[in-house]
Amino acid sequence: MTFSRRAFVRGIAGASALSALAGCTGQTEADSTPTTAGAPESATAEMTDDLNFAPETVEVSVGGTVTWENVGAVAHSVTAYEDGIPEGADYFASGDFGGEAAANEAYPEEGALGEGDTYQHTFDTPGEYDYYCIPHESVMKGTVVVRE
Repeated sequence: MTFSRRAFVRGIAGASALSALAGCTGQTEADSTPTTAGAPESATAEMTDDLNFAPETVEVSVGGTVTWENVGAVAHSVTAYEDGIPEGADYFASGDFGGEAAANEAYPEEGALGEGDTYQHTFDTPGEYDYYCIPHESVMKGTVVVRE
């Protein structure tokens, strides 16, 4: 049996390429549950004491649920920009307000998420949803991408 260095190198290159493709999703098991179509059914975004949503952008399929979890001691909110969600989509905000003005007016008595608190929303309309944390709006913003 003859073995060439050229065949060996081609085999290594092919295995490396397949390995790289397998890890290109950008999601980790901890922050999503994949579907057969590739868009996750669920995702988690952490709210941190560093005043950010981690990750800043999450992706789910239509009908998927995003969970926001406050992993720090600083209180935060999840508040959609009314003009930053797809037409016909349900508005979302921690505290379950019907609109952005109501969420801002009620904070912090309502809608604040303290240490260990979570908020979930299920997305039924495809598109991009922009949201923010009320007290940290200048630095703490995120996006949910909902795919068909």
